[in-house]
Amino acid sequence: MAMIQADIQPDEYGDYYEGYISLSNNKPLAELFKKNTEFIETLFVRLSGENALFRYAEGKWSIKEMVGHISDTERIFSYRALSVARDKNRILSGYDHNLFVESANFDSHPLDLLQKQYHAVRQATLVLCDSFSEDDLLKKGEVNSTIFSVRALLYAIAGHEMHHINILNERYLPSLDLSPTRL
Repeated sequence: MAMIQADIQPDEYGDYYEGYISLSNNKPLAELFKKNTEFIETLFVRLSGENALFRYAEGKWSIKEMVGHISDTERIFSYRALSVARDKNRILSGYDHNLFVESANFDSHPLDLLQKQYHAVRQATLVLCDSFSEDDLLKKGEVNSTIFSVRALLYAIAGHEMHHINILNERYLPSLDLSPTRL
């Protein structure tokens, strides 16, 4: 993957995404993706089918749903980055992440399928990153009523995943007697 390291500025993303950008900003993107992938890989090895269905509270997503959500969101953000890079005048709508998780029925998917999807999406994202020029990374377009740069969308992918990894470490793994793995 091309070495992308950027200091994402507030005018490159909306306020809603501040938490994701703050987790990933100004770090080498390839390293972030590598660490995130290693965490998820370790998680797949450590999970049984039963504890992959664990929810730390009523109404919260299972671990399977969380991993499925991470993959779906990466797909969507990668498409957004591609769209802005290729046609910055296109206006892209938002999506309802809760509806996506509910509609996907991730809890019925075997763990190996979720793992394959995660890998396929990650590989596609890495190759997509390689295709962007420096000029492409700086292009901005409207996404979900917010102006985004291509590079901010890529950093949002990494930060979004880090956000969910933190939740897994804090709220899921201790309840399953699986020691947290910090990033």
